[in-house]
Amino acid sequence: MAEGRAALVTGGAGFIGSHMVDRLLEEGFRVVIVDDLSSGKLKNVNHHAAFHHMSITQPALLDVFNREKPDLVFHFAAQSSVARSTRDPILDSEINVLGTLRLLEAARRAGVEKIIYSCTGGALYGDPRTVPCPDDTPPVPVSPYGMSKFVAEQYLEFYRRQYRVNFTSLRYGNVYGPRQDPTGEAGVIAIFIEAMLRGQRPQIFGDGGQERDFVAVADVVEANLAAIDRGDGKAMNIATSELTSVNRIFELLKEITGFRWDASHAPARAGDVYRISLDCSVAAAELGWKPRTSLADGLAQTVEHIKSSTPAGSR
Repeated sequence: MAEGRAALVTGGAGFIGSHMVDRLLEEGFRVVIVDDLSSGKLKNVNHHAAFHHMSITQPALLDVFNREKPDLVFHFAAQSSVARSTRDPILDSEINVLGTLRLLEAARRAGVEKIIYSCTGGALYGDPRTVPCPDDTPPVPVSPYGMSKFVAEQYLEFYRRQYRVNFTSLRYGNVYGPRQDPTGEAGVIAIFIEAMLRGQRPQIFGDGGQERDFVAVADVVEANLAAIDRGDGKAMNIATSELTSVNRIFELLKEITGFRWDASHAPARAGDVYRISLDCSVAAAELGWKPRTSLADGLAQTVEHIKSSTPAGSR
């Protein structure tokens, strides 16, 4: 699979992207990272990969493609905060739509074999009537973030049809796990864990009854790996098909961390979907993929990672 092949990972210093870089190196790929470190972290950069500190929105991206000559592109770089997208939809679109378009142009000119795109299921379908939500559910984004990811996916389809740039789009549930940023606005699990370890009450937006489909980052990485040679021209859900409420996540993390207090509550946020899980039968058929990490194991692994990376004096 990997002999003599190069993979370029956008957002390779970020949460999911850095795990992908590690896994590709294990498989024997030559790996190139493009990341502007706006949300990624230098400590996540694997020193066995070539690193280009730049944004996907910069014209110089084409120079990187011409120099590194990647066979495959894994596109993780994005503005991924729903809340931030509602505050600044133009910035969201500049990164997620125009950045992806610049990436597609560079890939077309450099002769890239395939792009594996990280899309969203949770923000794409809105509040669907059918749960778990099938892949062919018409997208009804309820946030600029969901809209921008969907528009970028349409550009992928156009470039495949017009220029024969191959792709697979993976529509994730709520991804969680080690290296998720506990200081951002997205990633409720990491945010809750960080607060609990510091003895602070986590904040739940709304009543906490909102339900999500939480999928472990290790399983997401394996889906990306499976998409290298399968699922051409397809978009598919990558999740667990199970519903878990935010309140349930809080209770499970209380048990794992030994946290003794209740959560605090704040008003619900604009653009947040209330109830969604994703049907993953297409990914099972097309990629031979299914999630393998239980929620209990995934939460415990995430707690241990944040514990190990948080100075003892601040806990």
